Amino acid sequence: MAARSKARKRALDVLYAAELRGESPVEALDRAIADGEGPTNDYTATLVRGVVEQQARIDEVLSTYAEGWTLARMPAVDRNVLRLGVWEMLVADDVPDAVAISEAVALVGDLSTDESPQFVNGVLAAVARNKASLV
Repeated sequence: MAARSKARKRALDVLYAAELRGESPVEALDRAIADGEGPTNDYTATLVRGVVEQQARIDEVLSTYAEGWTLARMPAVDRNVLRLGVWEMLVADDVPDAVAISEAVALVGDLSTDESPQFVNGVLAAVARNKASLV
């Protein structure tokens, strides 16, 4: 697995666990780093901090493009993978949209429901099509 793929997986782990515990993902990340259990790839921290900083905007975008689905209704893994994907697409200039989508689809393919890859692909593809109006 490539270094950035591992970083995305670890960022998802942090976001997902923090959501389940009802804690701040940044605090969870900082605690893991302080305890020596933190991510070894700086991109993990970049992703977690970026998603948290932009979460209101990201969730607004997801609410617009996840037709028929509210954020609360989505499986937690899908919701957090979508947040990572949207952040990479709208903020990370060095990540092509196709890579962000492919990585997100791969994550949910491994970790979520059978329907999740198609759902995540559809939402992120819609975001990519409309990216010019979102940036």
